[in-house]
Amino acid sequence: MVERNYPALRETVWHTVLPNGLNVYVDTRPEYGKQFAFFAARYGGMDLRFRGEDGEWVDTPQGVAHFLEHKMFDTQDGNALQRMAAQGVDPNAYTTPSMTGYYFEGVQGFEDNLRTLLSFVSQPWFTEESVAKEQGIIGQEIRMIEDNPDWQIYTQMLRALYRVHTARTSIAGTVESISHITAETLYDCHKAFYTPSNMILTVVGGVDPVKVSGLAQRVLPKEGGPVIPRDYGLEPETPAEREIRLAMEVSSPQFLKGYKCRPAEEGEDRLRTMVLGDLACDLLFGESSPLYQRLYSQGIINSSFGGAFELMPGAAFLYAGGESKEPRAAAAALQEEADRLVRQGVDGEFFQRTLRASFGSSLRGLNSFENIAVSLTEGYFGGYDPFRFPEVFDSVTQEDVLAFLRDNVTAERSSLSEIVPKEA
Repeated sequence: MVERNYPALRETVWHTVLPNGLNVYVDTRPEYGKQFAFFAARYGGMDLRFRGEDGEWVDTPQGVAHFLEHKMFDTQDGNALQRMAAQGVDPNAYTTPSMTGYYFEGVQGFEDNLRTLLSFVSQPWFTEESVAKEQGIIGQEIRMIEDNPDWQIYTQMLRALYRVHTARTSIAGTVESISHITAETLYDCHKAFYTPSNMILTVVGGVDPVKVSGLAQRVLPKEGGPVIPRDYGLEPETPAEREIRLAMEVSSPQFLKGYKCRPAEEGEDRLRTMVLGDLACDLLFGESSPLYQRLYSQGIINSSFGGAFELMPGAAFLYAGGESKEPRAAAAALQEEADRLVRQGVDGEFFQRTLRASFGSSLRGLNSFENIAVSLTEGYFGGYDPFRFPEVFDSVTQEDVLAFLRDNVTAERSSLSEIVPKEA
């Protein structure tokens, strides 16, 4: 294994690539008794279309990646989630638009639990009966979340921003789409994406890196699997719709103003774009920003107001919003403030204070084992080293952030998503 030292962060990460293509990262924390293991596949809710082994494109229903995550805990010997919990650790899993991760955290039985984790994720077991049962469970979850205005306004915004890119699809799918998922669908997608060369194992804690990689090599398949081309859909720069609105049972209107940003290529530019996007959010509408203070004092927004910058394969967007009695006035003020910052610049002291706060937030993230593991995973999938963020912060200037705002946070790239109360 290769040792990577980050003196400025006081971090040491060990890395190796197994013969089957699996990348293994271990962040050693010998002073801690607990461990966090994260086993992830580069396969998420966006991966609806891929090229199969025969060279033909395969189209799958929305929600397969999430459905597969739910079913992977089922084994011929019972439920792996329950078995690991009985062994004293806290296991779970989740699906994002671009990856699926399985993990556990605990202070005892690390090797036994890691063996269980690697085994059940790499050895699928489905039946048509169990798939049908899961369709009912997930279908109920979908119906529940569709009644959530926060979920509706966010997914509605994505549909307004994107015409064809699969960023616009719900990770869980729809009740209709998951009805087309079969055991064969799950086996085919597992075979395509749950291969060692398309996955990463990341461990943080007081463990021996050599023992971790050795155990993974013994448990996992010997063959790595081919690279799987994906098709997310060609997307123009302008949004699909300028405005989108839905009436729901809510007490006050909600809004999200979304901006369709230029996506970043894989590599170091991806990390820099993430830093710039986060800084742009803080400067534009963070709680310390002039815009937030003004709109809050005027009663146009409340403490629910906020937003973020998100980056996905082939897609990127920035958004802000919350509850507001005057959603259109708040959305207009957001755009006006972005235009003003581009014209007039940012107060130098405010910029430096925001830069330090953002850097401090990144440093505090190193206190979380889960955050470290996920960051290393996302960095590997994105082609960058997440622990190089100090160098990125050192190189970022006010002009860089203003250029980001000028290029991305424009009226031409924006869409407004609204949830309004149903009329009596």
